[in-house]
Amino acid sequence: MNTTTAPDTTAKPIALRALQWSDPWRWLRQGLRDVQAAPGIALFYGAWFWGMALVLGWVFRSRPEYVMSMASGCLLVGPFLAMGLYDTSRRREAGLAPDLGQSITCWDRHLGSMGMLVLVLVVLELLWGRASLVVFAVFFNTGMPSTTGVVQAIFNPENWSFVLVYMMVGGIFAALVFSTTVVSIPMILDRDTDALTAGITSMRVVLENTGVMLLWGVLITLLVAASLWAWGAGLLLVGPLLGHASWHAYRAAVKAPDPA
Repeated sequence: MNTTTAPDTTAKPIALRALQWSDPWRWLRQGLRDVQAAPGIALFYGAWFWGMALVLGWVFRSRPEYVMSMASGCLLVGPFLAMGLYDTSRRREAGLAPDLGQSITCWDRHLGSMGMLVLVLVVLELLWGRASLVVFAVFFNTGMPSTTGVVQAIFNPENWSFVLVYMMVGGIFAALVFSTTVVSIPMILDRDTDALTAGITSMRVVLENTGVMLLWGVLITLLVAASLWAWGAGLLLVGPLLGHASWHAYRAAVKAPDPA
């Protein structure tokens, strides 16, 4: 009689860790150590982040109607740049020497999952832009405005009700983008998982550690905002720092799979 047992093909659920309030600060320290260990790689990716900021700033000043299109383009490029930084942190974690060439091409084995995730980001970005313009049009009855008109309205103290609704809409979409991507991209690199599983896991991390992840989101926002002074030159450091730190956030939040 054949007693061979069929292998268990049931996928094990991805286990998460509980995070502490001190963790985001630790991720930043770990990210800074990665920057110091591979300054050339950090400068390479930081220059790309700075270049994107300069292009966006130029478009905003000269052709504001194209800002949303350019921002969507940055969402196509940004995750692939971040993936190179995650690969560098992963190599250091494994005791391997950082390698710029390897970091540039690390995404090519995960193109399907990355492409699907980037598509979701672009759709959210476009919906975010459209919803913001609709809010403006409803409050001012002037049709779809230019980006310049939006900025002028936001900084007008008489438009407090518009600013409140506008920021609420922006906050909802920002929360969606953040919760979908906070650990999904490093997870795709690390486990070669599909975009849906990575996105759901990322949302679970946020839902199960809402306070800590909110703090992490605030720190990211403050650091990026501070880096935009002096024509965005701060992104030379802040961009790579946050990229490396995000890898450590993923490692802290998602347990490694059990050995086969």
